[in-house]
Order: sequence, then structure tokens, then C-alpha cells
Amino acid sequence: MAATAATTSSFSALSKHSLSLNTSPQVPQKAPPFLLPKTLQKPYLSHATHKTHITLSSKNPISDLVSTDKKSSDDFSSYFDDDDDKPREECGVVGIYGDPEASRLCYLALHALQHRGQEGAGIVTVNDNKVLQSVTGVGLVSEVFNESKLDQLPGDLAIGHVRYSTAGSSMLKNVQPFVAGYRFGSVGVAHNGNLVNYRKLRAILEENGSIFNTSSDTEVVLHLIATSKTRPFFLRIVDACEKLEGAYSMVFLTEDKLVAVRDPFGFRPLVMGRRSNGAVVFASETCALDLIEATYEREVYPGEVLVVDKDGVQSLCLLPHPEPKQCIFEHIYFSLPNSIVFGRSVYESRHVFGEILATEAPVDCDVVIAVPDSGVVAALGYAAKAGVPFQQGLIRSHYVGRTFIEPSQKIRDFGVKLKLSPVRRVLEGKRVVVVDDSIVRGTTSSKIVRLLKEAGAKEIHMRIASPPIIASCYYGVDTPSSEELISNRMSVEEIREFIGCDSLAFLPLDSLKKLLAEESPNFCYACFSGKYPVPPKEVMVKRIGDFVDDGLNGSPESIDGGWVQAPLNQDVQKVIEAGKLSSLT
Repeated sequence: MAATAATTSSFSALSKHSLSLNTSPQVPQKAPPFLLPKTLQKPYLSHATHKTHITLSSKNPISDLVSTDKKSSDDFSSYFDDDDDKPREECGVVGIYGDPEASRLCYLALHALQHRGQEGAGIVTVNDNKVLQSVTGVGLVSEVFNESKLDQLPGDLAIGHVRYSTAGSSMLKNVQPFVAGYRFGSVGVAHNGNLVNYRKLRAILEENGSIFNTSSDTEVVLHLIATSKTRPFFLRIVDACEKLEGAYSMVFLTEDKLVAVRDPFGFRPLVMGRRSNGAVVFASETCALDLIEATYEREVYPGEVLVVDKDGVQSLCLLPHPEPKQCIFEHIYFSLPNSIVFGRSVYESRHVFGEILATEAPVDCDVVIAVPDSGVVAALGYAAKAGVPFQQGLIRSHYVGRTFIEPSQKIRDFGVKLKLSPVRRVLEGKRVVVVDDSIVRGTTSSKIVRLLKEAGAKEIHMRIASPPIIASCYYGVDTPSSEELISNRMSVEEIREFIGCDSLAFLPLDSLKKLLAEESPNFCYACFSGKYPVPPKEVMVKRIGDFVDDGLNGSPESIDGGWVQAPLNQDVQKVIEAGKLSSLT
């Protein structure tokens, strides 16, 4: 495991390849109301029938506009060199008011949210002298905190944060929560999301004399609060948030208040619960509430500010909010299956995704397996609907550290073999359906197919419980640059050839929307369509290779940080000036 660095301080102040097919499949008996199938579309499906030439035309509307420094198409395969081929959720936040063991409860809640970020963790509390006390560190929650550290965090108010960086590199100074003093006191903040107008706001603040200590977009929020002319404090938060664009679910802490805020589109989740002693708890997912025995009450609504103090809980409308655009990937991959996210059961969502794949992309098979852990529930749904046994054909190791020494005699697919082990007795001579949640670069999928073939699988049929990802996310998810997204560059048949499986099918975007029924307009599908609810006005893109850490090699300090400003060519500038980027909304 990587060595942990910690600090303690106090502060006084879908696509052209889809085929249309109208069917009326049998409704699953236990499908949740919001996922009742109606008329469904045939999925993106490819069988090994012929070979096609791999073309590199982009399916992402914005990627053709943005000029980036990228490798030539002749060296395209070199983009795919990562063993951890998944998007990463960047952050998890926790806030607790009114419990004498706030810091310890916060520590446990962060542990429950560890899947949302593994690079750093921190907790801020308010001690008996009304001083904000902070402990932050690089590493896992269990590495950053111990008994002595938690003893330094007394008080009945606390906020906490786990991170995987979006904006800002993974240095200790960028680990949240951030605390700052200003003329009326001190304030701490923990943020889940990403601001698309961060650079513009930072430039304005620096022009007016603000000095920044980190490369995180969250620090902008503190500066906006400090420079606001409004009073009282919660109105300063409202004033600051009115200037923000993008995704933010945040918790703030002052000497006597806990404040929770969610952006008007509600991109990232934030829920409220209550413990039996009356303590109020905010968290990114309900799994955190479950661990500390807090009862889930409701979501923080999009555009809402909740202020908790000695007088109770006060709700304020942040801004007149438009139609919500909640991140659909929370249900596909990010959140734990036992969580309720956006008022929906993540487990039920994934199970029905698998059922629909079995209905729309059936194939003769002997066994259904999952790519653990995030593909398991969808695989259970597929197996149940197809009437084929589900078995554990891949065993995941949960003990792989952040670094690992490879022997001098190089082992093929070393990173994947460390994490996943095939079960030969389950696979040998079998026609296998492999269910995974998504394909990003395609590297992991191709290596998994090789593993399964080496274990004796007769046929391998990949079923993906999400539509193809063709665009980067700008709202708090670390997705690669569009050049690295395999579905942005290849057809389904070309991806199948690249991966080496016998057939490949994705969940169609239209079917996903139909499953969500009347709730469908409330979700963001930008990563599948390239149509952004809040256009990335700064036309920010990610460098090829940004944050590509396979979890096996390197350390957080080695990751090159941050978003970069894409060089605007004249065509992009003209489009922006003409306001034609509205087509992306």
C-alpha cells in the first residue's frame, strides 16, 4: 500500500449502428415501477460474422470541434494500455450535526463511501472552543485515520470527504475538506462534482487579488463566499452558488451550522438522514447512512440549500431549477447496489438492465458470469431472464495494493491477472455470457476475453449493461479523453473484433430511456450522446493519459493533475460566438 501522508491543522476564523425492432417482451414480475418495459429497441449487437476495417471517425459532437494534441491514427492501439478500464467517481461527502461522536461516525460513513474515491480523505470538526479542526491525508480512509487522529477531532459537528481527483492533482494540499478563515469566521467545505466555469471564475478572483493555495475547483467556492457582500452566512453560500456552473453537491461547516447544497440540475447525489438521537446526517449515498444507523429521510433536492443549526433544519431554494439531470452512471456503475440513489434502488435498476439484455440480445449459452464486482447484479438479471445458471467464472482479488512489483520475466496481462482469476471448472468447454457494466477503452475487456479463452471457454459473448460511452463527462466523473473512448472511434462490430469475443451487445440508449419511463428526462446521458445539459463553455478537454492510473503502478503524486484548456481553433470560436453550442444542450 502507498505510504500515507496526513496533516492536522486548526483554524480559528446511442448511435447509427443500432437497429430498430418493435417487440413487447414479458414484463418482469418484480420490476420496479420506474423500470417497466414498454416498446423496446434492438440493442447494439454484433456477432462474429465478418471483418470490417477499423475507422476513426468521431461520434462525439464536441470532439470534432476541439483541437487536441493527440497521436496519429496509425498508433491508435497505443491509447489502450490501461488495466483499470472504468470511469471513476471522484468524491463522496458526509456531514453530521448534533452527535457527540461526530468525527467517528463521519469516519465510518467515509469508509462506506470509499468506492467513490481512494486517493485521499479528510474530516473537519468544530471543537468546544468553536475552532474548526482538520485532519486530511493521502490514501484510504483506514490509512489516513487512526484512534489518535480521531481524538484530535472532538465536537458534535463534522464534515468529511473521500476523493479521486477531477480538477487538481492528487497532492495532499488538494485533499478536502478545505477550511478557510475570513472576516466573519471560518468555513469548511467538501465538494462532489466539477465546475465547468472554474477557470473563468478563478481568473476573475485572481484579478481582484485572491490568492489560491490549491489547483482544485472547490477552492473557488471558498473565495466566492469570502468576497460576497451578503449576510447572513447561508446567503453568502447562495450568492456564491449563483455564480457556479456545473455539478456540485456540497456540505459546509461553520462554528455553529451545517449546510448542504445541491446544484440546480442535481447531477450528483446527496441524501439526508437522521439518527435515533436526532443527529442530522448528509451523505452521497444511503449506504453511508446504513452503516452509522441513520434512517434515510429524503434527497437534498436539486437547487436546494439545507441549513442545520440549533433551531432545526431550514430549507431554502437556491435557484429556480430546470429539469433535473441526474447522472445515470450512478445506477449503472458508481453507487453500491445496496444504496438508494435519486430515490431509486440501484440493485433493482441493474437487475432489470440485465433482464432487458437477455430479452433483446439473447444467445445460446451454457453459463452466465459477471465481471466482478459491478457486473454481478446485471448478470443475475440476465441469467434469471434467460433461464441459464449464473456462476462465478471470475474471482476478484480484493487485496491488490496500489503498487505491485512485476517479475523480470514479463507476464502477459499482468494487471488484470492480479485482479481477476478465471475458474476453469466453470468455463472449460462452455458457451459463456460475460456481463459487464460498461466498456471505456476496451483494454480490460480484451484481456478478460483472453483469460477466459485460456481457461477453456468454447464461446465468449459479451453483454454490456450500458449504452456505448462516446463522450467525456464534465460533471464530476473521471472519464478519459474522447480519443481514448473506444465507442467514440469504433462501431460495435469493430469493438467486438478488438476485444476478440464471439458476440457483443450494449444496452441501447433508447431502451434505457424507455425503462426509466416518465423519469427519463430527469437523467443526464451526456456520456452516451455528447449532448451536455450545461455546455462546457471553456471547451475543456482532458489530455490523453490524464488520470490513467491502473491502481497497480505509480502513486497519487505521480498523476498529472487537472483539466486543461483546449486550444480553440477558429471554427470552434465561430461556433461559440454564434451560440451554436446550444445544440449540445
